Amino acid sequence: MFLELKDIRKSFGEGDNRVDVLKGISLQVSRGEFVVLLGPSGSGKSTLLNIIGGIDRADSGSITVDGSVISDMKEKELAAYRRRHLGYIFQMYNLIPNLTIRENIEVGAYLSNDPLEVEALMDVLGLTDQAKKLPSQLSGGQQQRTAIGRAVVKNPAILLCDEPTGALDYNTSKEILKLIETVNQKYGNTVVMVTHNEAIGQIADRVISLRDGRIHRDHANGHKIKAEELEW
Repeated sequence: MFLELKDIRKSFGEGDNRVDVLKGISLQVSRGEFVVLLGPSGSGKSTLLNIIGGIDRADSGSITVDGSVISDMKEKELAAYRRRHLGYIFQMYNLIPNLTIRENIEVGAYLSNDPLEVEALMDVLGLTDQAKKLPSQLSGGQQQRTAIGRAVVKNPAILLCDEPTGALDYNTSKEILKLIETVNQKYGNTVVMVTHNEAIGQIADRVISLRDGRIHRDHANGHKIKAEELEW
């Protein structure tokens, strides 16, 4: 199994202020699988994503990625793991404002030992004509495309997406989801996406529903549809 979590637990605060956010999460994800973590605010889905991404540490439990136990890694090893194997797409684009679109994407390439070809990726993302522009000259959807490019150009084993369409309108959201779908199919990255939108689960191979820090339901999507066919 490519990604495996066993009994992941995480709490914040101490004493009377302690809040148990994750209460024993165990799951497995195959290489190249597109998985949606679905749940309302407070269900623990973003915390779980951050733990998979090495941004936060679990209080207990283990995480194994491609045979490496990342939950046992020291900070230096964890930083190297994030750099080599993970790509992140957040709700906010976090682009470098004084770099061009091409340069923002190239930042991701510099972090990889085996990056994708920048020009070809920009073509896939529909950004070739925007290459010399600054982020402030682009729409929100184009900026999110750039953020996707920066994450994907690393050729990461796992692409982590935290509400990637949360700041976008309906039509632009569908375009971004279509891009992530294309990236998963074209480059074979394992995709783990957090969302509260149940409809988005229809484009995934698997939907894992979280409720109050636990897995409420884990099911394969028997009626997967294309992102362009989504409605909500």
